[in-house]
Amino acid sequence: MIRFIKNIFLLSMLAVAGCSDKPLNSPYGDTEDDKVFYSSFQERPKHLDPARSYSSNEYAFIAQIYEPLFQYHYLKKPYELIPLTASEMPKLYYLDNEFNKTDNKSKAHYTKYILKIKKGILYQNHPAFYKKNKKYAYHDLSENQLANINTLKDFRQENTRELTSDDYIYQIKRLADYKNHSPISGVMQDYIYGFNEYKKKISKIKYGSHKERINIIRKSDISGVEKIDRYTFSITLKKQYPQFIYWLAMPFFSPMPWEADSFYSQPGLQKKNITLNWFPIGTGPFKLTENNPNLKMVLEANKNFRGEVYPSRKDKIINRKIIEHNNKKEVPFINKAIYSLEKEQIPRWNKFLQGYYDNSGIASDNYDQAISLNNSGDISLNKDLEDKGIHLTTATSASTYYIGFNMLDTVIGGSSERSKLLRQAISIAIDYDEYISIFANGRGIIAQSPIPPGIIGYQDGTNNYNKILYKIKNGTVVKRSIDDAKILLTKAGYNNGIDKKTGKPLILYFEATGAGADTYAFLNWLRKQFKKINIQLVTRVTDYNRFQEKMINGTGQIFQWGWNADYPDPENFLFLLHGKNGKVKFGGENASNYNSIKFDSLFKEMKNMENSPQREKIIKSMLDIIQNDSPWIWGFHPKSFSLSHKWVENTESNLMANNTLKYKKINNILRSEKINLWNKANFTLLYILLFAILIFIASVIIMIKKKDKEKIYD
Repeated sequence: MIRFIKNIFLLSMLAVAGCSDKPLNSPYGDTEDDKVFYSSFQERPKHLDPARSYSSNEYAFIAQIYEPLFQYHYLKKPYELIPLTASEMPKLYYLDNEFNKTDNKSKAHYTKYILKIKKGILYQNHPAFYKKNKKYAYHDLSENQLANINTLKDFRQENTRELTSDDYIYQIKRLADYKNHSPISGVMQDYIYGFNEYKKKISKIKYGSHKERINIIRKSDISGVEKIDRYTFSITLKKQYPQFIYWLAMPFFSPMPWEADSFYSQPGLQKKNITLNWFPIGTGPFKLTENNPNLKMVLEANKNFRGEVYPSRKDKIINRKIIEHNNKKEVPFINKAIYSLEKEQIPRWNKFLQGYYDNSGIASDNYDQAISLNNSGDISLNKDLEDKGIHLTTATSASTYYIGFNMLDTVIGGSSERSKLLRQAISIAIDYDEYISIFANGRGIIAQSPIPPGIIGYQDGTNNYNKILYKIKNGTVVKRSIDDAKILLTKAGYNNGIDKKTGKPLILYFEATGAGADTYAFLNWLRKQFKKINIQLVTRVTDYNRFQEKMINGTGQIFQWGWNADYPDPENFLFLLHGKNGKVKFGGENASNYNSIKFDSLFKEMKNMENSPQREKIIKSMLDIIQNDSPWIWGFHPKSFSLSHKWVENTESNLMANNTLKYKKINNILRSEKINLWNKANFTLLYILLFAILIFIASVIIMIKKKDKEKIYD
């Protein structure tokens, strides 16, 4: 009985402890730091080496750590490049075929970029830089030294050094090194002078050790990449390519110290998974201090970061230098960012609503809970979320999703009038307004061409539109009707869906991936779209590897695909239809294998031009060609919806910039107040239960005492 009463007492103490202001359901331990950003990730990043990384979930981390020469201005639209580690925008020279400077741009054979970096930029502290007796202490570790090393934190000593032009040059060499499997190596060999020759030279060398390999790479030069001094270097291109500067703003062109490559190349460290793919090393505002992709990833402020000014829309570039309106170096505003693994949508969404995540996307399952339409038909947050002070940011992505026709196919492809009219008829029949409503929760805008909003050449569907799919009716641009589609189908020789040549129904095939309910719902919808013009569509569902194989071999007929911009230029979208990028013949990104002599000729003229009215005119002609040929059903440009709590400041939408964590600011007082309010424990039932137990105990004690008295009197 005494033990039972003690247990009740302990339960009472717990209940009293639960009355404190701190929520019991907090997923985080005690922390004294109030400048922490909390978010989540869905799948672990595969590559954190900037030479290999090429996906958004990887960029979410490495863009906060590594610093290329340039970055996108956080606040300005259209997107504008400004210096990051560069001290100024590049100086550009035009060279003749003898490499002499020329002012005649039309006769220029080569282009040369002079790139200058800022002085005094330091890397994060790292064991790769630590020296003992003027020698690197951790570059040649023995088995005994490695015995107690299991993670980067096990190294006791670390150091830093200044960023130099050599580090950018070394990274360009890494892009050419076949061992790094850089996804842009093929693109760069077409532009950087001497890149391909260096690539071939390196591939033939056999290394005796990792040290020998590093030394050879350091001593071997790319003829088109030249060091001028400690803070200046040049890159020479084989042709004019104004879009090259956009590549210089991507993580691929981040600096890499040779010390890091030497350190991480040790076989003993690689066996322990201590590599660049796991532990980045950069000059940026943050460093990765914890990489546990099965639990969480933690970024902490780089103490060596030089500081940066929060941008202003009044910033200007004058004589290639950035003139900043603000003058106080404050960035980054936070000390730490904790990203927790959340594979499932429901717990991720619930933790956001509880305030434990500072930001969130909106999954399809949560869309109705988050978004509503007002009386004007405009999108707005539901009242419950508005009352919580949650903020909605929307932006149309620099992306496009489309249904493609394999132009190598004997039925749907080719340049004949018959196949072209068939593609046009199908394009009219597909109702992408309905698709966006059903499968994207209204988060998208109809595409007139491959080019999305915010990029030169974009057609808004009002002033400029696809004349094959739309027409003017009563002064308004409207989609052509199903009757119009059927007329085109008849002209193509498929009246009422019957092939005039064979007398048999026309049957087409759609290649699909996935096996979930959403996939089959989409396929059912797609079959109904083709049925509108009496075409039978057979859907063939396979896994992604088999789908890729079909695309590479050109055996698929109709497929769905998409593209996210690498940089904000029409060339990055129109090249998807350039003949030299055909997937089957050249292994490129032209998945439809479209080939047009007229389009390719204009593409070659347009791609190396700077933006101008003349370039816009050429782009318009190119769009007319592909809209008429219809190698794609143009689909839609998705809209991104992101939510953030009231205590998160500086939540601007910039879909080209990846390094935006440094701008985030947290009002922790407001966050703590709201979290405590939204997660306050309700102990009423516990108190009732405790009170009932106490009454029961008191009753038992009274009964025992009463029986004891009766025994005494007996």
